[in-house]
Amino acid sequence: MEFETMPTVPTADEILDRSFRRAAKKMKEKTNKERANEEFVRAVGAAVHDRLVYIIRGFPEFDKLPPFYRELADILYGIEKIKMALGAVGWAAKHTKMIGNQLAGQSRKAADTLIVRKRAVARLASMVHQIDKDLLFLNEVRNVLRHLPHVEEAYTIVIAGYPNVGKSSFIKRVSSAAPEVAAYPFTTKGIIIGHRDLPRERIQFVDTPGILDRPAEERNQIERQALSAMMNVADLVVFILDPSEHCGYPMEVQLHLRDEVKGMVDVPMIVVANKSDIVGAEGYMTMSTKTGEGVDAVLAEILLHKPEPVDKKKVVDIRSPIRHDPEEMEMNDDEDDDSEKVKKPKRKRTVRKPRTTRAGMTPESV
Repeated sequence: MEFETMPTVPTADEILDRSFRRAAKKMKEKTNKERANEEFVRAVGAAVHDRLVYIIRGFPEFDKLPPFYRELADILYGIEKIKMALGAVGWAAKHTKMIGNQLAGQSRKAADTLIVRKRAVARLASMVHQIDKDLLFLNEVRNVLRHLPHVEEAYTIVIAGYPNVGKSSFIKRVSSAAPEVAAYPFTTKGIIIGHRDLPRERIQFVDTPGILDRPAEERNQIERQALSAMMNVADLVVFILDPSEHCGYPMEVQLHLRDEVKGMVDVPMIVVANKSDIVGAEGYMTMSTKTGEGVDAVLAEILLHKPEPVDKKKVVDIRSPIRHDPEEMEMNDDEDDDSEKVKKPKRKRTVRKPRTTRAGMTPESV
């Protein structure tokens, strides 16, 4: 996944402490005290610059991310806000190295290099502390994004519906996921991925947080994550209803949300009525995630919509020898025996002239 390799973002004090220790080692290599102070100033600026650049390069280019991950990052923190924080770090990286080189040059001409060294340390430390809030923010972004679930390139079923209708219970029965299941709404706080192995491949289920039937601008981060999964990674949407209304929401608003979701996605959608152990629902496929009744039938219906896996074409190496079918070769040999062999015409032999004649000489001249 794009976020797994993001490095830890240190604080301003951690960056300065590491840079000062690195510069101190450079300083010890100089025997001349004046040159040692100059080298220390230059090394601190370079060390801070290198560390800040390493932080920036650790973040992916958000504009090039897959739509699902790009939307999740925007929902959770705002891509523009992340870019502004990275821009602040880039500004500090540029100026710390520049100021370090400038003050190192001043140190060479100064009467007291120790004063210049102290001034450089103060300026560089002040500049790094200006972006301390940006560093803390970027580290929080890193800690959350790197733990986002990995969505594979596989047949993906997104489970949707109101909170507490049984989405997590269903995905727990049909996949490897182990989401928290409780008798209160909004148990699922984020996207959960589960897999089910088939003979030739495996499919993945996405357990989404519950969505409420309300305007888009009023939906929270949890609901927007669910909508992003349905619109970006789903090959099939399973919308679960609760006809018993034990979830706390009447069927009327559940059906209204079903219609809204159907209009938002361009993939097939299966509507399933859960909690059949409490109440039935005519006109819908039914199941009970509590007892397991009807779950296999729903899974079978899901697999009916799965496209057949495409075998990868065999790559033929043109350098490899051509292999013939033994039976075909035997048939060709039989045909050659039965057919009349065509005799090649004999080549007419020419009489070669004597070597002396070819050289322009005649017997008389010899």
